[in-house]
Amino acid sequence: MWVAYAFGSALFAGMTSVLAKVGIKNTDSNLATALRTVIVLLFSWVMVFIVGSQHAIAAISPHSLLFLVLSGGATGASWLCYFKALQLGDVNKVTPIDKSSTILTILLAFVILGETPTLWALCGVALLTVGTWFMIQRQKSDAADNESRAWLFYAVLSAVFAALTSILGKIGIQGIESNLGTAIRTIVVLAMAWGIVFLQKKQYLIKNIDRKGWVFIALSGLATGLSWLCYYRALQEGKASVVVPIDKLSIVVTVVFSYIFLKEKLTKKALAGLLLVICGTMLLLF
Repeated sequence: MWVAYAFGSALFAGMTSVLAKVGIKNTDSNLATALRTVIVLLFSWVMVFIVGSQHAIAAISPHSLLFLVLSGGATGASWLCYFKALQLGDVNKVTPIDKSSTILTILLAFVILGETPTLWALCGVALLTVGTWFMIQRQKSDAADNESRAWLFYAVLSAVFAALTSILGKIGIQGIESNLGTAIRTIVVLAMAWGIVFLQKKQYLIKNIDRKGWVFIALSGLATGLSWLCYYRALQEGKASVVVPIDKLSIVVTVVFSYIFLKEKLTKKALAGLLLVICGTMLLLF
């Protein structure tokens, strides 16, 4: 059953990237992240009360709580970097780098969780690496202009923190109902996101958000909430080294949605890279 949750996570995560890209088009990325997190927090706690797991809060051990908080902090850092990268670069370039966190996650799962990678997994990692490289290569037409590469820095940081999130989250939700674990982590993300907004004094920019921006920020927050609930349920029941690769198939959804809504087209080289990423991900499942 956890495999179905992992694929559900991929679907909603893929939708999130494009919805967020539209939502932050004319909005500061940190402010948009903080607003989205409010939606995720409300949604996650509603699910906690629906399943009745709120009574288990007192039973959470200090060890689990510590790793949930650390996982939430890593998630907050990953989000802030990811949506800053989305604001600066194309979805089809930012997303592959973020999804390459799979490679680091597998290495960390081996070192920290003792999940030994198979030969198939190692081949999959190789294909992921090459495919990601193909997808982010600048085209000749891009080289002629002064396109900023700042998005690359933020995208790489996003991938690093995303990998840490998966490992810390796997440790933190052991023995805890997954919806409750997600809700607790979201509190940390919310505090972190709004703390940065107030430090930068960008809370006053809320009045500048138009109706379209509000709608897409809310929709991306809802998609994120659904993705998280599926992801951490799958992570609780399955291996991190398998759940994470399935979740990263969200890149396919992102590419399709970015073509429909953002008119971002893949070059032949990028398409080849996408196929390699998909093949690499499927090999990881073996």
